[in-house]
Amino acid sequence: MTDGEWRTGSGIEVRPFYGAEAPGQPPYTRGIHAGMYRDRLWTMRQYSGFGSPTAANARFRYLLAAGQTGLSCAFDLPTQMGYDSDHPRAEGEVGRVGVAVSTLDDMRRLLDGVPLERVTMSMTINATAAVLLRLYALVAEERGVAPEMLGGTVQNDPLKEYVARGTWVHPPAASLRLVTDLLAWSQRHMPRWNPISISGYHLREAGATATQELAFTLAHGVAYVRAAVAAGLDADRVGARLSFFFGAHNDLFEEVAKFRAARRMWHRLMTDRFGATDPRATMLRFHAQTCGSTLTAQQPELNVVRVTLQALSAVMGGTQSLHTNAYDEALGLPSERSARIALRTQQVLAHESAVTATADPLGGSWFVESLTDAIEADAWRHIEAIDACGGVVAAVETGYEQAEIEAAAYAHARAVEAGKRIVVGVNRFADDADASPAPEPFPVDPALADDRRARLASWRAGRDDAAVTAALAEVEAAAGGTGNVLEPMGVALRRGATLGEVTDALRRVLGVHRPG
Repeated sequence: MTDGEWRTGSGIEVRPFYGAEAPGQPPYTRGIHAGMYRDRLWTMRQYSGFGSPTAANARFRYLLAAGQTGLSCAFDLPTQMGYDSDHPRAEGEVGRVGVAVSTLDDMRRLLDGVPLERVTMSMTINATAAVLLRLYALVAEERGVAPEMLGGTVQNDPLKEYVARGTWVHPPAASLRLVTDLLAWSQRHMPRWNPISISGYHLREAGATATQELAFTLAHGVAYVRAAVAAGLDADRVGARLSFFFGAHNDLFEEVAKFRAARRMWHRLMTDRFGATDPRATMLRFHAQTCGSTLTAQQPELNVVRVTLQALSAVMGGTQSLHTNAYDEALGLPSERSARIALRTQQVLAHESAVTATADPLGGSWFVESLTDAIEADAWRHIEAIDACGGVVAAVETGYEQAEIEAAAYAHARAVEAGKRIVVGVNRFADDADASPAPEPFPVDPALADDRRARLASWRAGRDDAAVTAALAEVEAAAGGTGNVLEPMGVALRRGATLGEVTDALRRVLGVHRPG
């Protein structure tokens, strides 16, 4: 590249795009920006978070120093389910699949030294998304960072929990109410924040096909916009801050076609169903993550190859940000070394492969164009079936999506068992005497739970319990009425209420989901 021109290693000029349809124009099949990665690379946002807030903060700093351009935080199961680390149901799960956060002090330690005004943060949290967002905003407030300067995303997508993950708290209708409260609050106070990331990734990890992942994710997006509009919010303003989250699987061309079809379909859904006119509301912005379910404990070093192919599909499909899995994740939490290799994989793609030289590099391929059309047609079929059920909530309650994904997962498992789908190192080429020894999984400190219990006891001892009780009563009153629950929630958390106490206040009013 010289003087604004892009050339191959042989000196051949590479144009910004090829063909008649330009990127950055509706329906955005070829990308949402005119220049795509020629103008700005995707955000390299490695997913991390484990153990205590102090331990997770150390990993954040390590990744930022290694060149990561955005943070992505995983929370442990108790935090996701609205339980403090000292709750009996948290036993054995504290800090294991993410960081444990129960209090304002925990969030302070998690974000220590992180420049919140410059680094965007993505938080993978759903049922308790409002609590975590308010804690994040309170820490920024304490540091004097204006809320309008804060950028990032909170997943805040409970619908896929009922279908694919199971970390729900409240029934679907109550969960949608909390989603819309968070959307409205963030519009007023954190305008740069993406208050929802509609996730197909977890559907794919549960066994969905590419077309099922696409259809169900977009249908969930429609449900959230519809709920927001019913609550009095404007479709254009809501749509402008929506983002999506997809998996990047092994089938390189199908994945590229899926991402292209997703943009085209979302543009049609927002314009046809909601009359959206703001381009920011009709263009689909998405984060991608390579798929952990494809990684193997056998010959784990081969996972580097799998992750590279999956990352390449996301980049050639036009992702806005990307997480690449570590090769040892089939064995445990990533080590620093494997996390660095995962990040370096993105950096090699960005700076050595030249895939950033032109927008939609596979556009115009007879195969990819035909595949994009076929995936879109099949995805519309699923969306029409959901509409026939009466919408997403009805489809979830009747089990339509769950049954479709279960059937696809079963078919895939049978194909692997029969050898019709080859998994290298598992059902073919498994007897490799030269394979490297399996890496040691990341250790979890057994003393962590004890330390967390002690910290919570100290935190509760140092607060004004009467003030906390009064604030929690206001949370219950808002949940039972029409007020936005995030307002009294912030007061309660500032006074020292814990995540578990706030969630319990909501449980008393909004109820608890009982499947089946």
